[in-house]
Amino acid sequence: MRFFDLGPWTCSGAVSRSLEAASAEQRYTLTQPYDPKESFSLALELDAADALEHPETHPVAVLSGVADRISALEMLLYPAGTTGLGSSVNAVSTTLGGGTLIDTVPRTTVPVVLFYWGPGLIVPVRIESFSVEEQAYSPTLFPIRAKVTLGMRILDAATFGNDQRAVVKIAKASYLYSRAQKETLALARITNELTLGELPF
Repeated sequence: MRFFDLGPWTCSGAVSRSLEAASAEQRYTLTQPYDPKESFSLALELDAADALEHPETHPVAVLSGVADRISALEMLLYPAGTTGLGSSVNAVSTTLGGGTLIDTVPRTTVPVVLFYWGPGLIVPVRIESFSVEEQAYSPTLFPIRAKVTLGMRILDAATFGNDQRAVVKIAKASYLYSRAQKETLALARITNELTLGELPF
């Protein structure tokens, strides 16, 4: 498993999350045969300014600005190519400083990505939307500053069926870990409220 270091970036604004509890036919009943569908979006601000201050140690940034970082993210939406590069990208893991995107499943169609956003959120996701706002350019018109907005859907353990590959087991375990953490935090909150309710004030 190889890593692409996408260099300095920041997350602008807030991470937006949404949950869909049931399908249309189940909406007016208590039926909930599966975990709610959860999706979220975030924006990454990429800037080659720091790298361009030290061109001798950042030749790729001098040549292409942040285009390499954008391309690394874009390839997470593509099926494996027929070129040698496409085969290499199959095994790529992408690291994003404080957050990490890790390609965990062989790219027979599109990759399943393991998204790490600190210890509170480690989940397999499908990238469903991707947009780029290129804000500044080099003389050769490669972007040197850009904002990338990603929309992702969390894949629950049931999504992977009975697949027993090691990488799929990692994806399932990550989802179950994050779900268990939610349950633990919710229980801690309820316990705290009950304890406070028993106090004489």
